[in-house]
Amino acid sequence: MKTILSSETMDIPDGVTVKVKAKVIEVEGPRGKLTRNFKHLNLDFELITDESSGKKKLKIEAWFGTRKTSAAIRTALSHVDNLITGVTKGYRYKMRFVYAHFPINASIPNSNNAIEIRNFLGEKRVRKVEMLDGVTITRSEKVKDELVLDGNDIELVSRSAALINQKCHVKNKDIRKFLDGIYVSERSTIATGDD
Repeated sequence: MKTILSSETMDIPDGVTVKVKAKVIEVEGPRGKLTRNFKHLNLDFELITDESSGKKKLKIEAWFGTRKTSAAIRTALSHVDNLITGVTKGYRYKMRFVYAHFPINASIPNSNNAIEIRNFLGEKRVRKVEMLDGVTITRSEKVKDELVLDGNDIELVSRSAALINQKCHVKNKDIRKFLDGIYVSERSTIATGDD
């Protein structure tokens, strides 16, 4: 069954500017600028101003949409919400080294955009992982064997963490016993992470 019109709105916080042009959303805030393309979705994006409060809102509509199209409205709003959080607070992922016997050594060059992993399960091979655009990686000063990944785009930060995790997969062993690796231990925003 098709619904004639389904729509949802979201508030745009102060200090953030949102531009909509041909289903490409551009969000600018104190931490920088992010863009996202929604051309693959059959939705209408519109910036409106609330008459009572004068606040700007983003309105997403789907005309004669199926259940799938109506579900995409909320998904698109969540993506825009992630962009707004990224340009205001930023995203921080923390990763921990897990090892039973051979301590994992990691070295980060001065540019903070790559990591070299050594001595994983005692292997001589050096695993090098480049961070995606706009993601910086550092060693935690307070906690031993912890990495901190910071960035504005949640997708790029989480994908960088996934790349590090995938580089340290145990091969040809029982993974229930050999739990060595680098795993995500905490997901937060940079603004609250400093408290």
